[in-house]
Amino acid sequence: MTNTRYRQIKDKAFFYTVCAITAITMIPLISIIWELIKKGIKHINFSFFTEVAPSTLDAMLAKTAGEGMPGGIANGIVGTLLIVSVASLIAIPIGVLAGVQLAEKANSKFSHAIRFTAELLNGVPSIVLGIIAYAWVVRPITGGYSALAGSLALAIMMLPLIIRSTEESIKMLPTSLKEASLALGASYATTTIKIILPSAMSGMFTGILLSISRVMGETAPLILTALGSSVISLDLSKPSSAVPLLIWEFYNDPYLIDMIWSSSLFLLGLILLFNITAKQISKKWKTQ
Repeated sequence: MTNTRYRQIKDKAFFYTVCAITAITMIPLISIIWELIKKGIKHINFSFFTEVAPSTLDAMLAKTAGEGMPGGIANGIVGTLLIVSVASLIAIPIGVLAGVQLAEKANSKFSHAIRFTAELLNGVPSIVLGIIAYAWVVRPITGGYSALAGSLALAIMMLPLIIRSTEESIKMLPTSLKEASLALGASYATTTIKIILPSAMSGMFTGILLSISRVMGETAPLILTALGSSVISLDLSKPSSAVPLLIWEFYNDPYLIDMIWSSSLFLLGLILLFNITAKQISKKWKTQ
């Protein structure tokens, strides 16, 4: 057997091994998605998106009469979009500015403090961040549970990923890009805003996407901050519901437990749609 033939056989064996391992890895994922679709699709209808979550009494009466589950998760959908949007408005500017600081002045004491804090936050459990938000925001600032407190808790969780992706994206840019802008007379602020950040936007956008996807399914911080609401509320100073909170409430109610599957399917689909849309935008931005 020639050396070339031996390498071809080895390459094919490695390729098929990787394919087999990938297929084995995908089995649990496919099983979970199939289970969600099989059990959750039957409860998804128009009222699922337009009506608030049913009460225990409504669900009990519907089950006794053999009717379909009443209501939907409109209060959770609105609450999730509200809380995550406000969290993004808080975390993205802070995270981007911190990432620029780390990339441009990596050896300063301030940068070391930012990096240490970001690494520490990245390893803190979400329930601990919820407790911190409760102690720092719920009690002294808002005076009670609120959507704003939930947004602040999620914003803290988003910061490490945004900071790291911004730093790495800027470091990947050629130094000649900044030098050319400064040589033409542009100020450092103008160079950063109009040259560096737009050039690094593709990588930064991916980090922002991952951070939003991560917090969109969080439950523990919201239990201690947003608490939940049985009505649709756009008031940041009032308690607000969210899809993960509704899933937790459905789990603790034997008459509403069937709603877990449809709510989980919706949340999975929302995150998937968000990822696909953001990837397409990021790809388009990168080619421009």
